[in-house]
Amino acid sequence: MDLTDFEADNSVSCRLSSSIPDVCRTEDCCLGIDEAGRGPVLGPMVYGICFCPVSRKEDLKNLKVADSKTLTETERENLFVKINEAKGFVGWALQVLSPNTISTSMLQRAKYNLNALSHDAAIGLVQYALDCGVQLKEVFVDTVGPAEKYQDKLSLRFPGVEVTVRPKADSLFPIVSAASICAKVARDHAVKSWKFAEELGEVDTDYGSGYPNDPKTKSWLLKYLDPVFGYPQFVRFSWSTAQTLMDSKAVAVHWDDDEEDGEKAAARQNNTSMLSYFSRSKPPELTHTRDTHRFFTERKLQSVNTL
Repeated sequence: MDLTDFEADNSVSCRLSSSIPDVCRTEDCCLGIDEAGRGPVLGPMVYGICFCPVSRKEDLKNLKVADSKTLTETERENLFVKINEAKGFVGWALQVLSPNTISTSMLQRAKYNLNALSHDAAIGLVQYALDCGVQLKEVFVDTVGPAEKYQDKLSLRFPGVEVTVRPKADSLFPIVSAASICAKVARDHAVKSWKFAEELGEVDTDYGSGYPNDPKTKSWLLKYLDPVFGYPQFVRFSWSTAQTLMDSKAVAVHWDDDEEDGEKAAARQNNTSMLSYFSRSKPPELTHTRDTHRFFTERKLQSVNTL
């Protein structure tokens, strides 16, 4: 799988896709949605869609696609090759969500949790297929959160499309299995060929599965924790595993404004708050006894305290 576009800047998200089969623009199609890498503390999360004409469901089934989690890496790679070889009637698209995108989204002031991020990635991919002219009639989704609620959300967003959301959909519907394989192969390649933007020298790539409870992953996180700057962008620093290690092993940073407003923090440290420059009554240290420069007096200019 060619991840060149993502590798060019793995700090941001990226969309990858196959060509759109002509038959998918003229016949009613089904589409499956699944993800890979939701739980790991390392690497990207990849959302994938796969689609084909409803009349070719059996042909897709004959490719022997299955839930990617039940397959070996070699089996997934071989099946992805088969899916690509079936480009006359099968198409796919991926949204690669970088670790940096995931973490900054989850930690921004207006909370944007992983479920919302996942829903938006899935919706974006379905909309992409529609925009490309795919004649969608059926959508099958592996659930994120309550299945019924998610199904209602997608049905409302895509009227005229029959939406089915089920737990373990990747083992129930071959079109979801195919999406699962595409997503998992992309994530595996992204993790294996990760290019570190940080200057870390020769990086130890034996980081295990990437899941928080994996001893190898924990050991890698400890090894590459910088006490001042934290983790490289390969790590989802919003995960509790990473945060716990930073709290216990890294240098503590106190942000005054997290607990008190700027005026109080400045007073406590015997400093002048930046906000005081904009107040009507200036503190003594900001009052000036010097004459105003003639540039201002000649033009009858004076300071404005209020707008």
